[in-house]
Amino acid sequence: MSGRALLMWDEAVTGYDFGPQHPMDPVRLALTMGLVRAFGLDREVDVVAAKPAGESTLRLVHREDYVAAVKAASADPRHADQAYGLGTVDDPAFEGMHEASALIAGQSVAAAEAVWRGEAEHAVNFSGGLHHAMPGGAAGFCVYNDASLAIARLLELGVDRVAYVDVDVHHGDGVQAAFWEDPRVLTVSLHEHPRTLFPQTGWPEETGAPGPGEGGAVNVALPAGTGDAGWLRAFHAVVPELLADFRPQVLVTQHGADTHFDDPLAHLAVSLDAQRAVQEACHELAHAYADGRWVALGGGGYAVVDVVPRSWTHLVGIAAHAPVAPETVIPSSWRDEVYARTRQLGPGRMTDGRWPVDFRDWSAGYDPADRLDQAVIATRKAAFPLRGLLA
Repeated sequence: MSGRALLMWDEAVTGYDFGPQHPMDPVRLALTMGLVRAFGLDREVDVVAAKPAGESTLRLVHREDYVAAVKAASADPRHADQAYGLGTVDDPAFEGMHEASALIAGQSVAAAEAVWRGEAEHAVNFSGGLHHAMPGGAAGFCVYNDASLAIARLLELGVDRVAYVDVDVHHGDGVQAAFWEDPRVLTVSLHEHPRTLFPQTGWPEETGAPGPGEGGAVNVALPAGTGDAGWLRAFHAVVPELLADFRPQVLVTQHGADTHFDDPLAHLAVSLDAQRAVQEACHELAHAYADGRWVALGGGGYAVVDVVPRSWTHLVGIAAHAPVAPETVIPSSWRDEVYARTRQLGPGRMTDGRWPVDFRDWSAGYDPADRLDQAVIATRKAAFPLRGLLA
């Protein structure tokens, strides 16, 4: 296996653009790639532009009629069919929507193929992680579910066990739905509680379809306001034990940056430093339990200047085995780019000033009156016994 990492990038992914008033501003992708280049990380990875996902690949997850509806809306947005979630407030139709969505999906699928075939140890597609799209509909700013497509392609190539870990603030509902009945895929999602955030799913009791799929879905529903210590405590109380038991052949992770305390669309209070800590943990878990095979995706994140580029640049650095130290000063050239593109002032360092992030490990015991511990207990009681693990 090559020790090099792949960074999937094609400038055309910034064409995934719902319009100037939409929170998913593609400038976040351009600024992330700009910061990667400013630190020279593009020289530490192989930057690759893959082809768009074709019809046969899209149909590994998505229904034929839905793909046809996306193509029709893409050709003429006035004909978007809202029955498929297209032309809505969340997912406005735009010209070229199919092409841009398929291009993002193609990057994730190619990343998975390269990792499985040993062409790279790790692969990052920060334009991906569009985890809400369903087999028959768009949802939550997501048209094609690139994460599900990457996993489905791995299964098509003969992989027996794929673990998917999603730390976006929103539940990874589309990926869970795609593999609800499939025991070859373990989906784990840590997200804000469905009582307070879209898509109102991801309850601990959602554990997979009865029968072979039971125990294949694990959900940690975190209380609004959860900060660094609680977020890391919950992650380490659930994820490592599951992966040690499942022993995935490939680890796919989704790193939505919208858990951050500055994100305008959610209510967790996580810092950039904690996000970096979870990225490092995923990297270590890939090496511990998946022979190093790691596909890392982006996801949500709507603080498009202050948070997203720094978070995903840390992700690229970690995957490249060239991590950027939290206290590092950001090059002025990138801050000039930020101002030129957005008329905003960019952040000055790669930290929120909270490194190293401390938390209390689950093995030290828990407090049944603590809301965060209650969330972890609910998950462990619902899912762990189904996998033969102690709650």
